[in-house]
Amino acid sequence: MARFIFITGGVVSSLGKGLASAALGALLQARGYSVRLRKLDPYLNVNPGTMSPFEHGEVFVTDDGAETDLDLGHYERFTGVAARRSDSISAGRIYSNVLEKERRGAYLGKTIQVIPHVTDEIKEFIRIGADEVDFMLCEIGGTVGDIEGLPFLEAIRQFSQEQPRGQCTFMHLTLLPYIKASGELKTKPTQHSVKELRSIGLAPDILVCRSEQTIPAKEREKLALFCNVRPDAVIAAHDLKSIYEAPLAYHREGLDQAVLDAFRITPAPRPQLDRWRDVAERVEHPEGTVRVAIVGKYVQLEDAYKSIAEALIHGGMANRVRVQIEWVEAELFEREDPAAHLSGFHAILVPGGFGERGTEGKIKAAQFARERKLPYLGISLGMQMAVLEAARNVAGLPTAGSEEFIRESGNTRIEAVIHRSAHGPADGPCGDAAEGSGEFAEAIRLGESEAVLAAGSKVAEIYGTEHISERHRHRYEVNTAYRERLEQAGLRFSGMSADDQLPVAVEWADHPWFIGVQFHPELKSKPFAPHPLFADFVRAAIAASRLV
Repeated sequence: MARFIFITGGVVSSLGKGLASAALGALLQARGYSVRLRKLDPYLNVNPGTMSPFEHGEVFVTDDGAETDLDLGHYERFTGVAARRSDSISAGRIYSNVLEKERRGAYLGKTIQVIPHVTDEIKEFIRIGADEVDFMLCEIGGTVGDIEGLPFLEAIRQFSQEQPRGQCTFMHLTLLPYIKASGELKTKPTQHSVKELRSIGLAPDILVCRSEQTIPAKEREKLALFCNVRPDAVIAAHDLKSIYEAPLAYHREGLDQAVLDAFRITPAPRPQLDRWRDVAERVEHPEGTVRVAIVGKYVQLEDAYKSIAEALIHGGMANRVRVQIEWVEAELFEREDPAAHLSGFHAILVPGGFGERGTEGKIKAAQFARERKLPYLGISLGMQMAVLEAARNVAGLPTAGSEEFIRESGNTRIEAVIHRSAHGPADGPCGDAAEGSGEFAEAIRLGESEAVLAAGSKVAEIYGTEHISERHRHRYEVNTAYRERLEQAGLRFSGMSADDQLPVAVEWADHPWFIGVQFHPELKSKPFAPHPLFADFVRAAIAASRLV
């Protein structure tokens, strides 16, 4: 039976609960324990996949096809444990499940209430897989005091009472603001946050205090006294140069030891932190810098491409260089010459997305990379735009476009080089799932699927195998009716689905490094195991930097 760690937040949002949870998971692993992390989000959206990237950041996709909060990406990157559908839930999904049960008569006509029906549904979710790991870390989204989060806080209160004594621990993350005028760190916001938490029956065992300054001993003692925690359970969380310093920083502060003490685990196994020391050393001491332009349509919020940015950093670690990422708005190239903005970069990455906006700019970015022999990595929509660029400018199909654009603009003169394939999933959990409702109801290919890479292709050389399995999230496919014409123009279809029906990778054979993939390799990259595509993409950028 797992021990449960519940992570809550107070004072303000965006303090780094997800990162703290991920780092704690990594530290427990370093001590030899198995872990699983999951996220309970209070928002009422049923499916994060329908939320705007500008509001919510990226949608992380699991092997089994769940669209989840981006914090699950942190969990995977730090622990290497593949997230599952059962590791993410929202209040919307909880309420939807309860109402579906009520409609089926599962409650036998009883009055449906938050307590016990909603809280029971939350507890049922928390219990999933509890017998599989040593520690289950559950992060509660939002901050204490949010009305949406109250059912979750009540549920974990009930849950802790139902478990054997000593099976649950509570960790609370707060902010210690620094008042420059008085030169003081203020503990009062944390005190009030803990008071709010205790008013609903929860008492933190560990306080993680985010601050810009070192927390003096006097303030630690004050927090311990007024918040009723042990002084050594007041953990400082300082700002770091890199998130990959977090496991070592939290270990130095004693977070993992405080957790084991809360569970009365003695003697505590010694941590093996060589993996994280190596990661930190590669981040802190790069041997050079390469500049990579990410040409996207959601660049106003960098979290919209969180996994891509991290995967590039991992690729830099593999090559012992720092990757300087610069965000470029794709729509800019619909008005201006890309050369004015992309000259001087060592590589170009065009990420995924949905909708027509910005696609012409992405096509021009692909053209610039092809003509200038600059390393190019196109992911999902980025691959499709590279195919359209090849069709228009090399294969003699000037009206090449996507059925997605026909749907949005009504321009029926477009040749649908990108289309909605009627072909079903070849294997595995990757399938056509209905997303949304009303005008948003549309099939989307989600989750892990196998693919076969062409012998002798660059992408097969990078992977070191011809058989791969990667995660997908897209609606449209490259139309194989145009494959022969595109290959005659020099664009090689270097990867196909396991049944040879759906293109998953393309490349220019006469280009130093130009690859497009329909899947999302960034979702599987980790600091201690960089994805081979990103590692080789950064290697190619290093080679290009010597020519710029």
